[in-house]
Amino acid sequence: MTTSRMYQDRPWLTKYDADVKENLSYEARCMPEFLKQTSARFPDRMALLFQGYKITYRKLDQMVDQCTSALSNAGIKKGDSVAILLPNLIPCVAAYYAVLKIGAIGVMNNPLYSDRELEHQLYDSQSVMLFTLDLLVKRMVALRSKTRVKQIIYTSIGDYLPFPKNVLFPLVAPKKGLSAKVTPAPDVHPWKAFLKSGTEPPPKVTPAFEDTAMFQYTG
Repeated sequence: MTTSRMYQDRPWLTKYDADVKENLSYEARCMPEFLKQTSARFPDRMALLFQGYKITYRKLDQMVDQCTSALSNAGIKKGDSVAILLPNLIPCVAAYYAVLKIGAIGVMNNPLYSDRELEHQLYDSQSVMLFTLDLLVKRMVALRSKTRVKQIIYTSIGDYLPFPKNVLFPLVAPKKGLSAKVTPAPDVHPWKAFLKSGTEPPPKVTPAFEDTAMFQYTG
C-alpha cells in the first residue's frame, strides 16, 4: 500500500504527531497471563481494595488459580459460557479471570437488570453456571429452570471486609438490606465453599486470541 493510498483510507493518520506510530505491536498474551506476570513481579503490591480490605497480586493470583480449579472440578471446560451477575466485589474480579483462564466465555450481567432481561441473556448466551450475590439468589433459583444454568455460586458483600466491619456486618447488613439468608437448594453453593473445592492445580489451558472471551450485552 502506498503512503498516499494509506492516508486516503485512514485520513486520521495525518493528524498523528511525528512520534506516534501508525501501528502497534502487541504481545500474544491473554489477560490471565498478564496477571500471573504481574503477580511474579509485584507479589506484595495491592491489587484490589474493597471497603478497606486489601488483596495483593499474589493473593489474587492464588484466588484465581483456586477458582479455576474449582470450575474444572465443577465440569466447566473451554468454550462453556459462565455468567457473572455481581457488583464491584473481589469475587467478581477473581471469577472473571478464572473463567478466562479455563478458556470459558465470561457473560457479564448487570445486577440491576430485570428478570426478563436476565432470562434472555442467560439463555441466549447458553450460560451453564452463574456467579451472583446472596441478595439475588432467590430470584436466580426461580429463573434457573428457564435458562441453561445448572450451578449457582453466590457471594456476599461481607465475604471480604476488614476488622471490625467483618464483625459488625452480619449484625447490621440484614436490617439494611445488604445481605440475605440463602435457602439451601440443589447446586447452589457459597463462594468460599466453592473455592475450597478447588484443591488441585488449575488445568493448563492456553486461550488464543481467536477464542471468544466474553459476551457483553450492554456497556
